[in-house]
Amino acid sequence: MNKAGKTGAPLRALGAMSGTSLDGVDAAVVETDGRRILGFGKTGYRPYSAEERGVLHAALGQWSGPEAEAAGDVVDAAHAALLSQFDDVDIVGYHGQTLAHEPRGRGTCQVGDGAALAQALGLPVVWDFRTDDVALGGEGAPLAPFFHFACAKWIGATEPLCFLNLGGVGNITYVDPSLEAPEQPGALLAFDTGPANAPVNDLMQARLGLPMDEGGQVAARGQVEEGALELFLAEPYFARIPPKSLDRNDFSEMIGLVGELADADAAATLTAMCAAGVLQGMEHCPCPPARLLVTGGGRHNPVLMEMLRVSLDCPVEPVEAVGLDGDMLEAQAFAYLAVRVAYGLPTSCPGTTGVGALVGGGVVSRPGD
Repeated sequence: MNKAGKTGAPLRALGAMSGTSLDGVDAAVVETDGRRILGFGKTGYRPYSAEERGVLHAALGQWSGPEAEAAGDVVDAAHAALLSQFDDVDIVGYHGQTLAHEPRGRGTCQVGDGAALAQALGLPVVWDFRTDDVALGGEGAPLAPFFHFACAKWIGATEPLCFLNLGGVGNITYVDPSLEAPEQPGALLAFDTGPANAPVNDLMQARLGLPMDEGGQVAARGQVEEGALELFLAEPYFARIPPKSLDRNDFSEMIGLVGELADADAAATLTAMCAAGVLQGMEHCPCPPARLLVTGGGRHNPVLMEMLRVSLDCPVEPVEAVGLDGDMLEAQAFAYLAVRVAYGLPTSCPGTTGVGALVGGGVVSRPGD
């Protein structure tokens, strides 16, 4: 693995993420020794075509079979096309595409063949990050919190803060940067807050043939249906103590709750549901955070961001406010986690996934294996 054989030596890691929004593949380089962020490098994005999104959407909820195999082919090809454009890289972190997530049932399923990608790129690839965590009783998600801890150190934070990722599903990480390592008790608390962009995206696609509510323009014209919002918040998930996680389709009935509403009112109500889930989640923080830093596509939605600002007692800002890249944070996270796996460091802990002990998930595939 070249430099990876020198324990603790800095590596240039290339991470990739294909999220539950099904918009495309993000890729980003991080220089790290598996503990500290030493620098950020090149980034890239490869959108899925409408046909590819259709294949992926058809496979959601599948654990195997032809639809899952077709999705895996799409994911592998898209990643190989994008990641081959990067050079001067030591190792790759490949998350793949989550099709199904049932940590208290059948487990978790991400398609994407890391061994094939290693052959295609001629580089070691770390993949299958979640399986070991679930096998040992964890939720398998979220996995970005260890990276969020490193980001808090990178920006010089001294007070507790939260990172909120608004992708297809929302997840939050509470970080206490006064501690030295992410696996220390009290350093991290992380969990999924509820649905985020996925229901709105699905609504836009079904009703208007659009992939998303660009800039919240549709929701901005609507009124929130309070009755539907109350039914949403009555879901038992919100009363569960974290750590906890969700599948993309766990709240698919949300579309039914707004089924009789006009397009704008339906979009406004689904957006309000996302914000309400975050508000409920913030109540689980050990103490009030000094700020909430938002990453993921949801931060581009001014309607959603304003809903959060008026509901929360701390400043709500996109991560760009502290010099981070909110479009690439998830990809950067898997670059960082790849190096931790290569060096035998944990990638999840009781405070992030509820796993019973420290877990270093991930399989390392090398070219020629």
